[in-house]
Amino acid sequence: LAGGMDPYELRRRLMAASPRELAVLDAAAKLGGWKKALPAGRARGIAFTSSFGSLSAQVAEVSMTAQGKIQVHSVAVAMDCGKAINPGIIEQQMQGGIAHGLSAALWGQAQFSAGRATVKNFNRYRVLKMFEMPVVKVKIIQSGAALGGIGEPGVPPVAPAVANAW
Repeated sequence: LAGGMDPYELRRRLMAASPRELAVLDAAAKLGGWKKALPAGRARGIAFTSSFGSLSAQVAEVSMTAQGKIQVHSVAVAMDCGKAINPGIIEQQMQGGIAHGLSAALWGQAQFSAGRATVKNFNRYRVLKMFEMPVVKVKIIQSGAALGGIGEPGVPPVAPAVANAW
């Protein structure tokens, strides 16, 4: 704990005056088993974002592979987009956002040679493979707030949650 404080508790303290945000953070922590013991060699990280009129918090559980790479085992998501009209679509959007966000976080680098990009098309851009996809659990919070987005809000918190665990 770099700051001497549990990352979840720090965020709770910072959000104490924001009940809607705090509800999302607490739901993600509960869904992700924040207080539960971890298997040896694993760590959890947590992150929160407010984007596109929606609130999202994620808890990522990670470990290091024998090759020294990050392996993400699971991501627990709490999502408050106001009123959830189609919960199945929201869950799918969170799964896709996490796949996109992890791909960008783990491999999304631009490499150059002689001043030119070496990757010029998506056929050479590394993305998460099916067997690398973590288990994703989603908790939808029906706050009744104004409708927010569901496509983009799954992306921003995944890299910080993984970094927080790492």
